[in-house]
Parts: sequence; structure tokens; C-alpha cells
Amino acid sequence: MAMTVTTAENPTAWALVVEWLKAHKRWSAYAGVILVVAAGLFGWSLLSSRTAEQSASRQLEQGRLALDTKNYPFAASVLSQVVENYAGTRAADEGIILLAQVRLAQGQTQQAIDVLQRYAPKADRQFRSQAYGLLGAAYENAVRPKDAAEAYQAAADDARYPFLRAQFLSDAGRAWLAAGDTAKAVAAYQTIAQKLDSTSAAGEAKVRIGELTKGLSSGAK
Repeated sequence: MAMTVTTAENPTAWALVVEWLKAHKRWSAYAGVILVVAAGLFGWSLLSSRTAEQSASRQLEQGRLALDTKNYPFAASVLSQVVENYAGTRAADEGIILLAQVRLAQGQTQQAIDVLQRYAPKADRQFRSQAYGLLGAAYENAVRPKDAAEAYQAAADDARYPFLRAQFLSDAGRAWLAAGDTAKAVAAYQTIAQKLDSTSAAGEAKVRIGELTKGLSSGAK
């Protein structure tokens, strides 16, 4: 004769949960409150994040427009607020890049260096190359060619597109020459000529290699 198993004898997991909740009404109420509060906090956090991004983006555009129209004092003021008040947002990252450009345009080289030295090493990948490129330009303005060359090399290493990598390597080559390190300059130009020969910088790189290696050969005689 077949045997049947009743729900009472073999309760389902859901039934067990229901029974537990009935026996622990106070804890069930606490759990319910916690879940409601957690859901509310998550929603508030999400809304706040979106609102912050929108506000930051609006201010960023004001700063960008001021930079484009060469209203540097206003651009610096607005962009500084974006960087300070909306840290962690994409707009703040862009704001740091634009603020460095403003500082350079104002001739405030050391301020640009200070901003970019702190930011570039920890920048998100999509901004890191540009940050190092600006840092290289700032170092060149400060007549620090070795530091400039290293910054340009870092910019090239993080560049997302071949033409940008070639441009930063060309900048590095120029800076290495100014620093008196011909070998590293040649190495930078050779990378362009051999690995980035489809870019517009390849032609100039080959010319530089010819000039520099000829000079090295003449010096060896």
C-alpha cells in the first residue's frame, strides 16, 4: 500500500519560514523595518548620486565655456568648485583636467603641476593619459625637461589611440633631447617609426632618427 506524506509531517521551507515568523513576531517586525530603511537609503543614495552628477555637469559646462572664451578667473573659480564639491564624479575628473589647462593658460605653471602631480597617478584610465600629457607640458614650461619626458612617456603608455601615443612619444623625444639624453630620444622616435608608422608623427620621427643617429655616428669617429 502506497504511503503518503502530509505537509504537516514534511513541511516545506516556506512553511517553516512562516512558522518561525509567527513564533518571532518582534524579530520579524525589526527585520521588516530594517529592510524598508535599507531600501529607502539605497533609493535616496541613487537619487542623490544622479542629482550630484547633473549639477556637476552643469557647472562643468559653465567652466568649459569660460575657458573657451578665455575668461580664466571665472573658469578657475567654477572648476575649482566642481572638483571640490563633486569629488568622485566623472565631472570632477574632467574638471581637474580643465582646471589644469586654465592654470597653464594663466601662466600658473606650478599650480598646474601641483594639481596634476596629485591627480595623474590615481586618475581613471580614460583621463590618465591626458593628465600626464598636461603634466609634461607644465614641466616643460617650468624648464624641467627630464620630468617632462617621463610624464610624456607615462602619457604615451596610457594612451588609448595610436595617434595619441605617437604624439606623446614625439613630445617625450623632444623633452629627452632638451634634457641631453639623446639615446632615450632616439628610442622614443624609433617606437613611433617602427610600431606607429601609420600615424602622422611617423614621418617626423624618421627624420629625427636620421639626424640624431648621424650625430651619434659622427661623434663616435
